[in-house]
Amino acid sequence: MVHFDSQALLRQLEENVLILGKTVEQEFSALSDAYLLQPPTPAQWSIAQCLEHLNSYGHYYLPMLKKATERGETARMPAQNVFKSGWLGNYFAKSMQPKADGAIGLKMQAVKNHRPVMHLDAQAVLAEFLNQQRQLVDLLRRAQRVNIGQLRVPISIARWITLSVGDTFRFLIAHQQRHVLQAQRANAALASASPVERAVG
Repeated sequence: MVHFDSQALLRQLEENVLILGKTVEQEFSALSDAYLLQPPTPAQWSIAQCLEHLNSYGHYYLPMLKKATERGETARMPAQNVFKSGWLGNYFAKSMQPKADGAIGLKMQAVKNHRPVMHLDAQAVLAEFLNQQRQLVDLLRRAQRVNIGQLRVPISIARWITLSVGDTFRFLIAHQQRHVLQAQRANAALASASPVERAVG
C-alpha cells in the first residue's frame, strides 16, 4: 500500500490540473476548427477528439467526486494527514500516467461509452475542457477538508467497483495528462504535414 501526505498530494494534483488547463489554452485555443478536427492519420484521434474523450470522463467523475466530497462535509469526516492508496486505485493511476520521458506504459483501447465521434463542435469541446478543469480545481480544494481515503467513488465502467476519492483524483488527472500529451503529439504531427489552415482566420 502506497502512502502519501494528503495535503501535499492534493496540492500537487491541483498544480497538475492548472498546468493542463494552461497547456490546452495556450497551445490549442488559437487553432482553427478544421485543424482541431483533423486527425493526423485515419487511425488516430484529432486534437478535439482527445479533449472530448477527457470531457466524457469529466461528465461522469466530476459529479461523483462532488457528491462524495459533500458526503464527507455533511458527515464531518475530517481530513487525515496520511492518504493510503488502494492497490487497485494505485494501479489505475500509475498505468495511466505518462512516464517522465513522455512514454505511455500500458496502452489500452477506449471503452465504447468514452469513444469520441469525429464530427464535433471543436470550440465547445475546448471550452468544456477548460470549464471542467476549473471545477476540478475547486473540488481538489474542497477535498483538503475531508477524508479522501475513506470516501469512495464508483468507477464508470463497472459501478460495483469503487475507488477512494484520493485515488479517483489521481486516476482522473493521470488520464488527462495521458490524453493532453496525445493531443500535443497530434498537433506536432499536423503542424509538419497537414494542409489544413492552422490558425483561426
